[in-house]
Amino acid sequence: MDARLTSDRVVDVAAATPFQLLYDFYRLSGYEQRRHEPGVLDFTFGDPHDPPSQAYVEILRESVVPQHELWFAYNFGDAKAIEAATESLRRHLGIPFEAADVHLTTGGFAAISTALKIVGDPGDEVVYSLPPWFLYEPIVLESGMVPVKVSIDRETLDLDLDAIAAAITPRTRVVIVNSPNNPTGRIYPPSTLERLAAILDEASERNGRRIFLISDEPYNRIVYDGARFRSPVEFYPWSFLAYSYGKTLLSPGERIGYLAVPPTMPGREAFRDAIETVQISGGWLFPNASMQYALPKLETLAFDIPLFQRKRDVMVAALREIGYRVARPEGTFYLFPESPLADDVEFTRALDQEGVLVLPGRMFETPGFFRISLTATMETIEAGLPRFAAAFSAVAAAADA
Repeated sequence: MDARLTSDRVVDVAAATPFQLLYDFYRLSGYEQRRHEPGVLDFTFGDPHDPPSQAYVEILRESVVPQHELWFAYNFGDAKAIEAATESLRRHLGIPFEAADVHLTTGGFAAISTALKIVGDPGDEVVYSLPPWFLYEPIVLESGMVPVKVSIDRETLDLDLDAIAAAITPRTRVVIVNSPNNPTGRIYPPSTLERLAAILDEASERNGRRIFLISDEPYNRIVYDGARFRSPVEFYPWSFLAYSYGKTLLSPGERIGYLAVPPTMPGREAFRDAIETVQISGGWLFPNASMQYALPKLETLAFDIPLFQRKRDVMVAALREIGYRVARPEGTFYLFPESPLADDVEFTRALDQEGVLVLPGRMFETPGFFRISLTATMETIEAGLPRFAAAFSAVAAAADA
């Protein structure tokens, strides 16, 4: 990108390693054509591979039928949609959110971006753990803030709280936590979240400046084995909750989510106008009116936990039998196995030769792993297992040669 024609901020975003890797993979590697080739099995992104339910289609169809002359006018937040989202939050998390503190956004992207901008100034630091969702760094840089990265504990896949504490400086303004985690599937337990809250409180007191937490939890309804999800906002009042419906509805292209401020946030009323100000000035970060009208009925649709738990169990068991090292995710619809090769990109090429597409761990700034999306159909999973075995055998044979 020509720095003489664009702002330094755009140059910095485009140069961010995760952004470059994602762009190169999606736009330049031939992936867009490759995934449509006959016989190629796609386990890359969390895109839907089963047809959408008829109920989902009917709800969207109803939402675009005008009921009055202002049906498609500017919509800051449909009251029925906000109430549906608020009631859902209360029901799923057991926290008495208020409708005035639930702000509809164009998905989780906009929710995170808005939260950063209402509390952060240029040069403030944002701490998050690796492996991350691969767009944290670009979103942080676009906000004018500075990403500070720490690794998780690679054995337990838990947060490395000592590393987080060591990364906090007087410039730290935000810590991002993603649970259930993409890509590891780890749900951080209450003991971890309690210790994290204590660390943030102590650091805020030491710095004389409040550190905020952004709880990025678009998968908080996708949990397995009857587990109860515990949100970080339960443990640390100075938190924002970012949510996207694109995961539970398996429709990431239909953009709707929200940024919610918990009732425990001191002085939370001050954020209400601030959030709306950022949404307007940021380019109208409110969902399309039709998606807002659809939301109350969309909230009645349930994610098929039994199906995805079965996909997880089938694939984890088969991969382990082949010889892969892979943790059993507690939530999300991803697996994050260790690569049989130290060079995870090279191993994804070996899988590609077998007609299997996955994402290398390097795209998540965690070399030595790769990510599998379970949004692939069960038929694709069953067809893919012999190919995962063939790739594993091929690299093992090459290593022994």
